[in-house]
Amino acid sequence: MAFRDVLDITVQAGRGGDGGLSFLRLKYVPKGGPDGGHGGDGGSVVLRAVDDITSLDKLVGRTTFKAESGKQGEGRERAGRTGADLVIEVPVGTRATDRDTGEVVADLVAVGQEAVVARGGKGGRGNASFATSTRRAPRFAERGTPGESRRLRLELMVIADVGLVGYPNAGKSSLLAALSAARPAIADYPFTTLSPNLGVVERGHDRLTMADIPGIIEDAHLGKGLGLDFLRHVSRTRLLAFVVDASEAPEDALRALRHELREYDPGLLERPALLVVNKVDLVDDAERERLERELTRAGVPVVFVSATRGDGLDELKDALFDLLPPKPEPVAATREPRPAAEPPRVRRHPSGQGWVVTGSEIEALVARFDPTNRDAVAYLQQHFRSAGVDKLLKRAGAKTGDEVHIGDATFDYLSEDEPSAGSEGETA
Repeated sequence: MAFRDVLDITVQAGRGGDGGLSFLRLKYVPKGGPDGGHGGDGGSVVLRAVDDITSLDKLVGRTTFKAESGKQGEGRERAGRTGADLVIEVPVGTRATDRDTGEVVADLVAVGQEAVVARGGKGGRGNASFATSTRRAPRFAERGTPGESRRLRLELMVIADVGLVGYPNAGKSSLLAALSAARPAIADYPFTTLSPNLGVVERGHDRLTMADIPGIIEDAHLGKGLGLDFLRHVSRTRLLAFVVDASEAPEDALRALRHELREYDPGLLERPALLVVNKVDLVDDAERERLERELTRAGVPVVFVSATRGDGLDELKDALFDLLPPKPEPVAATREPRPAAEPPRVRRHPSGQGWVVTGSEIEALVARFDPTNRDAVAYLQQHFRSAGVDKLLKRAGAKTGDEVHIGDATFDYLSEDEPSAGSEGETA
């Protein structure tokens, strides 16, 4: 299976269970009171970072991930079971972006870090919750709310302490193998590495992770070859190690590599770096002396090595540990604050008959009840009055009997001056 570092998925959290509609029925209590319990909350969809660079590959083939819905409330005020969360394991370094809004909803930079990317719906209240001194036998319950749904783009940006950056055949894979226990596939042709290889470099009790970033080509920042896919993985590293071939114009190679990084993200050139001149076994002493004079002008520490022969590897290892900056504290991505609740507003229905009431809170409230249930409609009418909806309708010119549309429901308007007992509700 090919290495995947970008994947588009849809996540759907579970719906909240409906509240229970029940009345206590016992042998000696033939007309017991309402005892419907609350519905269970729906499960959420959670991303969890794991130490496995291949775990995005394991998600290939699935496009939709759904959490479990909550169960309906039951009699004797028994709450419905809460839906189980769905945990999706992704590689550490994965960023999740909402494809519709562009919002970064998760940025998982530490193993074990979790982020809720779709929240489960809330369970509805059972009819026992609506009993009052004047409403002793409520024959309605509250519906559960839908769970969140998101279209996400998962992007893996490999997290490593040191990133090896260089053109194909610069010897990065061989260098990684020589410095660590990693055993990347190595061959003598362009684009030997088609996915990032990770290795652990040790010096005494100190350890660092090193990533062999796939080879860059000219105009990689424009997306040539697999350029943008490769450059994405450079952005997470704390120290850049430019690897050039001593036998193939290393000065030009370094200049070109810096150009590609600058065009992709100018900030990359501001982080600590060193230059690794590999394959020094392929040049004579005179050429090495010339390279030492020329490359010391690069403005970064320079280390000459031969990955195949072992020259300079201890010196390189010391340089890597000495130049590595402290690891920053992980910062969890913050979700955008929820928009402020929209107050109710009234306008004429497009047909010219009846009225349309809008407002985030009033529409959400109506969606939780059955508009064909007489008791539920009477309960909603009390909220319409307390929320000022009746006054808004009256001010707009509504008359008793006019249709009022709120969300997907349609009600008959009843003037505040008339008793509410005669009101009815019907579906749109």
